[in-house]
Formats: sequence, structure tokens, C-alpha cells
Amino acid sequence: MTTEPSKAPPLYPKTHLLAASGIAALLSLALLVFPSSDVEAKRTTLSLDLESPIEQLTQDQDASDAQQATTASVESPFAQIEDSAGDTKTTAQAAPVPQVAKGPEHREVIVAKGDTLSTLFEKVGLPAATVNDVLASDKQAKQFTQLKRGQKLEFELSPEGQLTTLHTNLSDLESITLTKGAKGFAFNRVTTKPVMRSAYIHGVINSSLSQSAARAGLSHSMTMDMASVFGYDIDFAQDIRQGDEFDVIYEQKVANGKVVGTGNILSARFTNRGKTYTAVRYTNKQGNSSYYTADGNSMRKAFIRTPVDFARISSRFSMGRKHPILNKIRAHKGVDYAAPRGTPIKAAGDGKVLLAGRRGGYGNTVIIQHGNSYRTLYGHMQGFAKGVKTGGNVKQGQVIGYIGTTGLSTGPHLHYEFQVNGVHVDPLGQKLPMADPIAKAERARFLQQSQPLMARMDQERATMLASAKR
Repeated sequence: MTTEPSKAPPLYPKTHLLAASGIAALLSLALLVFPSSDVEAKRTTLSLDLESPIEQLTQDQDASDAQQATTASVESPFAQIEDSAGDTKTTAQAAPVPQVAKGPEHREVIVAKGDTLSTLFEKVGLPAATVNDVLASDKQAKQFTQLKRGQKLEFELSPEGQLTTLHTNLSDLESITLTKGAKGFAFNRVTTKPVMRSAYIHGVINSSLSQSAARAGLSHSMTMDMASVFGYDIDFAQDIRQGDEFDVIYEQKVANGKVVGTGNILSARFTNRGKTYTAVRYTNKQGNSSYYTADGNSMRKAFIRTPVDFARISSRFSMGRKHPILNKIRAHKGVDYAAPRGTPIKAAGDGKVLLAGRRGGYGNTVIIQHGNSYRTLYGHMQGFAKGVKTGGNVKQGQVIGYIGTTGLSTGPHLHYEFQVNGVHVDPLGQKLPMADPIAKAERARFLQQSQPLMARMDQERATMLASAKR
């Protein structure tokens, strides 16, 4: 038995073998560097699905055009993502952009400085004659000419380019519309009645009251309201300290899901120098509203503590002060409040105006008699408020004049004096008489309203503190 010799493998030149090995290595490297188009397509679909179909088709076409226009390499990682999207979409045929059916067109323009109704109509391609037609259609249509910078006007045009509707919002609660009908344009006004809801806010004083309140989210008007509520017990010109805190539950006006304003303070708590004051708004059966402590005592007193909001005390009550102009010892029988010229001055209490005019070194002066025992004086005024005159009556908190420098004065300030039975007393240290508490007949009704507000304020505060510790 003979054995057939085995066949030897074919011999190739050494250079051929090296070339084959090199080609195989290049193919392997290409597979590692360039992933398959299927993988890239999945990544791209996830990002493009977030856009509208028309935007997607437009971007697909743009990507395809960009791919055909350049083959330059891109170094930015963001650019690489964009390139991969382009590469993917060029492998498929781009779908045609759908044609939108011709119909009414919506245009919007924002009123800029110098704009008139005519210029705005021109911006949307409407002739000047259309403006005349609109204004002549209805007497109330002229309200569209009372334009404010930043106001938006909305136009609806027919397929032929004619105006069918003109609309604008005058405020968050009011809008006006002109709609074209068979007999011309018809005017319509829509007023939305806001829904009232309550809201809670907390703040800590770390600068001025106004800045800290604004930082907490309280509007300027609400800050002034809060100062007015506690103004009988807290002197906001000198008593406020860093670390003081406040809690407020107040009314919010809401329309179409948007807060469009604020209402009254329903309850509030202010901690000043470690002492806490609480106030609750209550409307009695006669419809009169006022603020009371949680146990029913009136927050209101016969006199407010300071006649100027947030002013700085520049000189205190003293029987031996050296006069800054006369340069000699002269009793300073009042308190000076420094504030910018024109700052409003309020009457400390209800009373009769004994004087609204000039009085020697006091300059422009108002003197008010409050009942039989009390009298207040306000000096160095710039001028008097409208309606304030000698012999007239004023109410507590009513503006009676404005900070000035008339008379013997070195700068804009109010000189404020307080007399009891003809004797000057320090208004900062004087104990003020209280107003009447809740009537016994309404006490139960008051507690039904006040106790839930107090409980909510406590709960909101506890929730806020718990969240801060997390």
C-alpha cells in the first residue's frame, strides 16, 4: 500500500503576503472607526422626534444639502452630532414638505417707539385706506389708536389679504376686538373677572425692609400695607433690625391661570427685636374692615407711630440741643425725620386742621387738633397736599404735605411735634391710646375667621422650616 504524498501549499511572494495583511488591518480599523448607519439612525431619531414634522423635514433637507456641499472634517463634538444626523438622512430619500392649505393668516406686531396705527397696518401689508375704514366703523374703534410701547396687536387676514379681525389686550384682564361682518367692523370688549385665592410669603430682614420684602416676593404696595398694619406698634424708621422676620397671608388675583394682582393682607406676623406682633383682617357685619390682634384687640390706635414711611431719624426730642443754624442751645421739642424732598407726610390721627400755612422758622406748617387733649405739628414742608387747608378735617394716614426745607432747615426733613394737654412730649416714647376692640357680639364670628388663618400661618412656617433642613 502506497501513501500518496501530501500537496504542498501554494507559494506566494512575500510582498503579496504583506500587502494582504495590511489590507485586512485597514478593514478592521475602518469597522472600528465608522459605526454602521443603523446605529447612527437610532440616535438621530431620538433627537428629531422632539421637533414638528415640518421642521424635521426642513432640517433633513438642509442636512442633505450640507452633506453634498462639503466633505471637510469637523472637530467640535456638537458639530459631529450634527454631521451624523446629516449622514443618516442622506441615506434615505427626503420626503417633500407638505403644502399648507391657503386660509386666514395670523400676524402679530409689537408697538415700538414712534409707531402709529397706520405704520402698524403697513407692517402687515394693509393699505392706509383700511385704517380709515376701521376707525370709521365704530366710535369705540378709536381705542386702537391709544397705543403703548410694547403693546401687541394681532391681525387676522383673509386669503385675499383683507383685514377680518383686529385684537389687542389692554391689560391682563381686559381686551378689545374688531371683527368684520356684513355691515362692517363690530367692536367688542371683554373684561375678565379675576378669581381670588390666598397666598403665603415669608421674609427675613437682612438689609432694608423694602429690599428684603421685594427679595421675598412681596410687592411694593403690599410692603406699604404691611408697614401700615404694624405701624402703630413698630417704628419702621428706627426699630427695624437685621434678623427681623415676617409672615404674610394675602389675596392674589388670578385670571387665565396667571397672577394679575394682589388684594388685601388677610393675616400677618412680624417679629421685631424678638417680639412678635400678629394682625388679622376682619370685616364686621356692617361691612367695615380693620386689623386686630389674634385675641381681638384692635391694631389701630388713635395715632400712627411715624408720619413718614421708612424715613431716617436725624434729630431726636431734646431739651438741650444745639440748634444747627442759630448755633445756640435751644430745646428741640420734636423729632426730625430725614427723607428725600417730596416724600409724603401723613396725618398721625383724625382731627381738625388749625393751621396750614407759614409759621416762622417752621416754614410751611400743618397743625392738627385731635380731640381735646392731643395736638401734632408738621414743619418745614415743601408744600401742602390738595384739599388740606386751615379749618378743614383730616383722617388718620391721609397725606397732608411733602418733605421740604422751608424755614430754618439745613436739608429736606420733617419736624414733628406731639403735645398732650399743651405740653410737648417725646412722640417716640409716648404711649398711644388704643382704638376699640372687637365688639362682644361679633367675637365668636371673629374667632371663626381668625383661628384658621393663624393655624395656616403656623403650618406654612413649619413646612418651610422643615424643607430648609432637608
